[in-house]
Amino acid sequence: MPESAASSRPVSERAVVLLIGAVQFVNILDFVMVMPLGPDFAKGLGIESSHIGTIGGSYTAAASVAGLVGGYVLDRFDRRKALAVCMLGLVAATAAGGLALGLSTLLLARVCAGLFGGPATALSLSIIADLIPVERRGRALGAVMASFSVASVLGVPLALKVAEVGGWRLPFFVVAALGLVVVVAALWLLPPVRGHLQPGGSAARALGVGELLGRTDVRLSYLMTALVMMSGFIVIPNISAYLQQNLGYPRDRLWIIYFAGGIVSFVTLRMTGPLVDRFGSFRVGTVGVALSALTTYVGFVHYPAWMPIPVLFMVFMLAMGVRNVAYNTLTSRVPDNPVRARFMSLQSATQHMASALGAFLSSRLLVDLPDGTLGGMDTIAWVSIGLAVGVPVMLRVVEGRVRSREQARALAVPPSQGMAAPLSPQANPHA
Repeated sequence: MPESAASSRPVSERAVVLLIGAVQFVNILDFVMVMPLGPDFAKGLGIESSHIGTIGGSYTAAASVAGLVGGYVLDRFDRRKALAVCMLGLVAATAAGGLALGLSTLLLARVCAGLFGGPATALSLSIIADLIPVERRGRALGAVMASFSVASVLGVPLALKVAEVGGWRLPFFVVAALGLVVVVAALWLLPPVRGHLQPGGSAARALGVGELLGRTDVRLSYLMTALVMMSGFIVIPNISAYLQQNLGYPRDRLWIIYFAGGIVSFVTLRMTGPLVDRFGSFRVGTVGVALSALTTYVGFVHYPAWMPIPVLFMVFMLAMGVRNVAYNTLTSRVPDNPVRARFMSLQSATQHMASALGAFLSSRLLVDLPDGTLGGMDTIAWVSIGLAVGVPVMLRVVEGRVRSREQARALAVPPSQGMAAPLSPQANPHA
């Protein structure tokens, strides 16, 4: 049986995916809504638009630090309880963001949000990886990652509309309240996840952080993660300001592009998981990288006036979704169960630090020009494309190493011992 056998309450894979998806929806919405709202709170608090990347980077930098600390401690606890603590902290920090009085207090609130949000992501992905067999993990991760699309389809447009009606502070309070509801539901419905603490799967015999980082496939996986995240987040925090200030896109129609892009991303994520299971992360991920590089060039280096902005944004979201499902599914195969939360926590630290570096670098390269536009967007676009070029190479290398190890293990371990069992008779979340 899987690690959740400690629970006497039966639970299906479908329920696990839905609950973790809800947790991730709140976690992701707390992060992604800040960037589209950037021009709003920048105006309300007297912050220059070129500093929006710094505010986004403060969250990810804090999440990175929390991930490093979590790498030492998360595997010592029931993953459900640890997730609840992290989400409650995120709820409080999100509400504090709505009370900010200036740049410094907003930065402090976002740092606190990152300190709890980073480990929450690692624990969520660990629970999925612990409870879902590898042959269905791509589908499950694709479903959980669809929470990003739902946040874009529903969350971000609603946050923008709520800000229009009640001011930029109100979305922070609404998301905090929603997060509290989700935490209660997860605590009530999720089973304990502590099989890694039992004899034979004990965290006490797990690899230390130094030993874990000593593995070549782990280091390569983290390098791949850094390239993916930095290439994306040197651009993403500045999209809203760029569209409004450089391309003249109306503020009251901004929700439309996030709604349209989110729908495309949602469909893409649901379709990409099975494709990764069938064709592998390298092939699928390379398509996503190539498409993202093309849309980055067209959107920020040489934007054609005839192309509708929503169409370009939809293609951009499609590319991001394909690339992210491919690389996340691959990295989920790198660690062994006893160190999965530790691996995921360090990966979360890598993700967030790379995102922070990208956001901070964009703030250094961008300038507020006298005419109200952002200068330097073409520069950060080229940097993003340059970083993305290395991702297919890393996908190829890591996938080859992981596949070789899994084949060797399959020859050494009887099938009945080497395959995780479903959680319940109705286990398949896609049945």
